[in-house]
Amino acid sequence: MTSTLSPAHAALLATVPVGSSDIVTSEVDYESDGTALQGYRAVDTAVDGPRPGVLVVHDWNGVGDYVRVRCQMLARLGYVAFAPDIYGRDVRPDDSQAPGVAGSFYRNPSLMRARVQAGLAQLTALPDVDPRRVAAIGYCFGGSVALALAADGADIAGVVTFHGGLIPVSPQDAAGIRAKILVLTGAADPVVPDDAVTAFENSLRAAPQVDWQVTCYAGAMHAFTLPEAAAPDHGALYDPRAAGRAWVAMLDFFKEIFA
Repeated sequence: MTSTLSPAHAALLATVPVGSSDIVTSEVDYESDGTALQGYRAVDTAVDGPRPGVLVVHDWNGVGDYVRVRCQMLARLGYVAFAPDIYGRDVRPDDSQAPGVAGSFYRNPSLMRARVQAGLAQLTALPDVDPRRVAAIGYCFGGSVALALAADGADIAGVVTFHGGLIPVSPQDAAGIRAKILVLTGAADPVVPDDAVTAFENSLRAAPQVDWQVTCYAGAMHAFTLPEAAAPDHGALYDPRAAGRAWVAMLDFFKEIFA
């Protein structure tokens, strides 16, 4: 796979050394309510026995190289990673099409939840996954989807969102949240401004049983973990310092929730 990656994605993958890993990847065909979906799985076959599983939800471009690279990075660290297909098997929009496709799911939260729940079922059914140690992470659109999974009461250990849209959680949904939540967002993100962060925080403050944390990275814009993000005029820019800190924050969170 690495030979077909862009230099930026190849460099990102190289930040996690292969070591003694024997990474096997595969496309996974499945369906939800009659819609054909195709996710992506990465696992280190050199590791024996069940291990934590991580659901890695794609950004608004769908299942592509970026989320595949993140899955491989996690697999190199010993996790079983699965990228669910929220859109549909043949739906891989470019940047001009993506706002419309992602928007259709924001307008239909029930469908968004059904698709991510279908992906979670695929992950937890894998024989090498310990179903008691499962988390979901997501990037941009995928961050919103991961949070929707938590709001749906999924029985998972934790959720991490990277520069994801932050939608206030209803009191009914907040009361049923079981996952710990880590929000990693840019302090200079015009897509997720301060008032959106505050509104999201306030919706969780009303549910004191929810374990949540929000970290803001100084100067970081939207999409700060995506190496190809280079549109500061539109508020999206790769920030390697913030991206590195966010990755470490996620791994520390995993150590806690999977202990």
